Amino acid sequence: MTAVPNPLRRFMRRKQRSTDGTMSLRDHIAELRNRLFKALFFIGLGAVVGWILYPQIMDVLIQPYCALPDSQRLNTGNGCQLIFTAPLDGFILRLKVGAICGIILAAPFWVYQLWAFITPGLHRKEKRWTVLFVALSTILFAAGAAISYLTIEKALDLLVSFAGDSTAAALDAPKYISFVTSMLLVFGAAFELPLLVTALNRVGVLSAARLLRWQRLSIFLIFVFAAVATPSQDPISMLMLAIPMTLLFEISVFFAWLHDRRKARREAAQGFGALDDDEVSPLDLTVEPVAGATAVDLDPVNPPGR
Repeated sequence: MTAVPNPLRRFMRRKQRSTDGTMSLRDHIAELRNRLFKALFFIGLGAVVGWILYPQIMDVLIQPYCALPDSQRLNTGNGCQLIFTAPLDGFILRLKVGAICGIILAAPFWVYQLWAFITPGLHRKEKRWTVLFVALSTILFAAGAAISYLTIEKALDLLVSFAGDSTAAALDAPKYISFVTSMLLVFGAAFELPLLVTALNRVGVLSAARLLRWQRLSIFLIFVFAAVATPSQDPISMLMLAIPMTLLFEISVFFAWLHDRRKARREAAQGFGALDDDEVSPLDLTVEPVAGATAVDLDPVNPPGR
């Protein structure tokens, strides 16, 4: 009697690849499906944690609103509170907070699944960068989210003050949480820019010379992105996003310059430095001597038995 395989074990089991590293289109699609399922599985676990810790998470997210002066926000007599106007808003709000919390908490896992889908086409030396890639991605995202959280209070104070002293902000809870979480996600994702630039430079898509040539245009596009991507679109949020992104971009250009410089020295030492990108590198046809072999055995033109 054959045993029925455990579905979870079959889901988590890694499929054996060919020894030469090649994969068919069908195998690529199956690999992508498995990676997506695993990423969604970890996001689901994070969402459960977010659902359970919803009260504590809401206390943190509501702090920028509570930091407003009493004259600028609604006072209900029960402290700092948001409002909602539809019966299902409370359930949808808790579901949204849990889902976003799941995406953030599971970021190291789904980033690893993304990287693991790419690594079958890389060399063994390049695969060793997986841990560093996931760690740096998580740190950069957390740094962007932290700067965003510090920015929200100033941006909210500026936006509410435009209404004047004769009004008070009674913010709708779902809209406020959407505003805060959008700021956190936009800042966190934008801080991945240096990692993206460095990865493209490592694989040879973006050279340091090209990055330096496009430097002014890149900085201009960063400020345009900051002005469009920030949900509040106020000058404080734009500058708080654009300035760190510019600094991180400059750092990534510096590391790309160092990498290209080391690569040029290595190729020059191998005799390939003077070749263009479309030229074929010369082959070394020198026959290495083998112990016990005669001159006839080493003859590449007339090998033995010919």
